[in-house]
Amino acid sequence: MKVELSKFKVKQGKSKVVDEWMKFLHDHLENVLLTLKDEKMYIETIFREKNGENEYLYWYSVQGEGGINVENSQHEVDKVHLKYWYECIDEDVPHVDMTKEVVMIQEPIRKLMT
Repeated sequence: MKVELSKFKVKQGKSKVVDEWMKFLHDHLENVLLTLKDEKMYIETIFREKNGENEYLYWYSVQGEGGINVENSQHEVDKVHLKYWYECIDEDVPHVDMTKEVVMIQEPIRKLMT
């Protein structure tokens, strides 16, 4: 099981597009949840931080082993999601992977996820 928290810089001037992106994910949540099965993604949460002129998106996820990468997905909702990613995420700024210290998942839930 992989538990991750990563921080990504949003390109300057793309805040309104990020608004559209998050609305798209909310509006298509039923289809988004279907794609998570292929990725063996049990939990995926996006957080947003606006700090002065800078904006960041944080991804928190709990994923099983052996799932497909979102880039290899055939789901239309993932193709739109990636389009927004490439438009909004500043890949010239290295993302930051937070250091995992403790994972607290109750055993019955953990068994379901492995």
